[in-house]
Amino acid sequence: MNRINLLSAAMFCIAPLALGASAALAETAPEEIVVTGQWGKVPDSVQSLSQAVSYADLDLSTAAGHKELKHRIDLTARFLCDKLGETDTTIPLVPSCRQAAIKDAMSRVDTLAASAAPRGTTWVRPPAWEAPYPADWSTRYP
Repeated sequence: MNRINLLSAAMFCIAPLALGASAALAETAPEEIVVTGQWGKVPDSVQSLSQAVSYADLDLSTAAGHKELKHRIDLTARFLCDKLGETDTTIPLVPSCRQAAIKDAMSRVDTLAASAAPRGTTWVRPPAWEAPYPADWSTRYP
């Protein structure tokens, strides 16, 4: 077998592997924002909880997608900060756990949304994100 045929055969065998690997990497890249709630008065007593909020099923190039992600972040921040001890009746620290968590996460969302391209006609919507908070929170805290 000559050298050109050998190279052609090698490329024929390697190319599908490379394409498969790049497709697998593209599929595993998480489309999520991590929301972190922190609670405490001094650095030694600060506690924190974090939760990933997926936007894989949203189109951030649309107002509706951006609004839904903000709502998920708001509710997740409420959930985390409630677990840490902040409630609606708690005298809030400045800023409150919830406000700080939302502000931090939304700064990253705004960066993503600024460069978001429409999902396109070949996009297949993955299953909806499963929220960590109770299902009725979406209507209780609109």
